[in-house]
Amino acid sequence: MFSQVRRVATNATTRKFLAGGALISGVSASAALYADSLTAQAMTAAEHGLHPPAFSWPHNGPFDTFDHAAIRRGYQVYREVCAACHSLDRIAWRTLIGVSHTNQEVRDMSAEFEYDDEPDEQGNPKKRPGKLADYIPGPYPNEQAARSANQGALPPDLSLIVKARHGGADYIFSLLTGYPEEPPAGVVLPPGSNYNPYFPGGAIAMGRVLFDDLVEYEDGTPATTSQMAKDVTTFLNWCSEPEHDERKRLGLKAILVVSSLYLLSVWVKKFKWAAIKNRKFVFNPPKTKK
Repeated sequence: MFSQVRRVATNATTRKFLAGGALISGVSASAALYADSLTAQAMTAAEHGLHPPAFSWPHNGPFDTFDHAAIRRGYQVYREVCAACHSLDRIAWRTLIGVSHTNQEVRDMSAEFEYDDEPDEQGNPKKRPGKLADYIPGPYPNEQAARSANQGALPPDLSLIVKARHGGADYIFSLLTGYPEEPPAGVVLPPGSNYNPYFPGGAIAMGRVLFDDLVEYEDGTPATTSQMAKDVTTFLNWCSEPEHDERKRLGLKAILVVSSLYLLSVWVKKFKWAAIKNRKFVFNPPKTKK
């Protein structure tokens, strides 16, 4: 009997040890994967670029939202500067309403562009003014036209550029403000390229596009190079995460609701089990008659 008890105790200890080891292994693997996701490895030496510094963006906090005035200014920078080469294929006009512009302002902006309409009775193509449901048009009709106008380079679509680049908003801001006057000594650039230490390899087809007072902000904000870079980066960050503010708002509500339900469940558990846990069982064996 004692050997059987010893065997059961040994099996229970082994199970506990294995469960603890599996838990520790899972936590360690998760921590290693998370740490690896925070870094990026270049496949070749030519792909290495200067890592951008971490900036204190106003929307980085768990309870912080986008600076919507910066989004409005950033759209102005995009429209007057970036839209000459880059598209926003995944952004519809309607998404700007209540974020950076009013309903009427967005209607007027969309109506400035023409979109393909259904053909007439003779089958001839027609054009119509833009509507809120349309997507912001790009500068080129197709990829071939874009490459032809940019010496073979294809300007990327900016709809998800902040999510598509390692470093996110920090990388975009550093790239826009990181053009030196001259490349370092000994650096040889391919024809038609420009030097930017934050771009992988250092040679980028896009030259510097932001200069002081390049645009005139309607709210009177000084249009310095860093200010324009900050505003357009904030706008592109919003384009990549238009649900950002709503996600944080719903997340806060979910935390409050779940926390309240947890506290309620603890109280219900104590209330329901208090009588059972405090119950005393007494066994009075019958007295034997002699």
